[in-house]
Amino acid sequence: MPSVPLLLAGAGHAHLVTLQRWRAQGYRAPAGSCLINPTAQAWYSGMLPGLLAGRWQAEQCCVELAPLCAAVGVSLQLGEITQLDANTQQVQLADQSRLRWQWLSLGVGGTPQAPVDNDHSIALLPAKPFAGLYQQCRAWQQQDAPQRLAVIGGGAAAVELALALARLLPATQLSLFSAGPLLAALPARATNLVRPLLRQRGISYHEGVTVTAIQSGQLWQDSQAISAADAALLASGNMAPRWLAESAITCDATGAVRIQPNLQSSSHPQVFATGDCASLPDCPHNGVQAVRQGAVLAENLSQVLSGGQATRPFKPSRHSLALLATADEQAIAIRNGLALRSRLALMLKDRLDNGFIRTLRGD
Repeated sequence: MPSVPLLLAGAGHAHLVTLQRWRAQGYRAPAGSCLINPTAQAWYSGMLPGLLAGRWQAEQCCVELAPLCAAVGVSLQLGEITQLDANTQQVQLADQSRLRWQWLSLGVGGTPQAPVDNDHSIALLPAKPFAGLYQQCRAWQQQDAPQRLAVIGGGAAAVELALALARLLPATQLSLFSAGPLLAALPARATNLVRPLLRQRGISYHEGVTVTAIQSGQLWQDSQAISAADAALLASGNMAPRWLAESAITCDATGAVRIQPNLQSSSHPQVFATGDCASLPDCPHNGVQAVRQGAVLAENLSQVLSGGQATRPFKPSRHSLALLATADEQAIAIRNGLALRSRLALMLKDRLDNGFIRTLRGD
């Protein structure tokens, strides 16, 4: 069985930043280190709503992994992990091959989950992985778009995608279902800006509605049918891959790895985790936090790979600037309880998004 000194599982944002920082520092990973990812490209989630809204081309929103990996001595292996045994330090891939690792860093993200009670009468499309979402939405644009599309979720991602899809699929009737208040994690000012936008774009929104079942072409909340739909976009209830919860690593209720501030697993110090598949108190799951974790991960991994200790802690930012795309010539900037929709906010978002992609490409 092949053995590697470092296995990077998944091309999450933190792993991309780690590779970029190592390249900038001239650091080379130990010989034999490997990145396993299902695809040869990594998509930047912050640009996906703009891509669906027609503001970007696909090649502007993703990064080729091979050059980034090669620059730091990491090999790229295309594959999908199906089993992980943290005690024996082994992974198994979908092709049944196995790999042993000395250090493991997890950046495999998560996937929104469909209601358990589901008779498959409605086509379901998870918001992640992004490549699949983009391909399906483009197919809908070309032919056979659903007449009625439900977006299940009420966070920033769900709102951005609903606004983008209203532009991509103008003939489709869109409805958004939020289990709690719309944009509950953001200031009330942001919600007050979004609600009129949804109405203007013809998107009906329903707050305090939890979709618990899909039966006979209907979305249900408990025993009450709440809406008919031809397709549903799942943009809430993110769950880590099932094999993580079965790996012997201590995980939370969503299957995400419980980590310490230095990003190491609380139960298996040979394992690091970042992004949506990691669980750290007071750290929300979003792209901003995952990108910031990348700098800490890069330093701590290089320390342990050289025989030292992972000493740098990650401190979640409570006052990060959030930029919410609205599928037009403006965006909403949110910080410190304030929110403002403007062209300037979109210019800033474009500059940051493009800058991130260019940095990863080494431009």
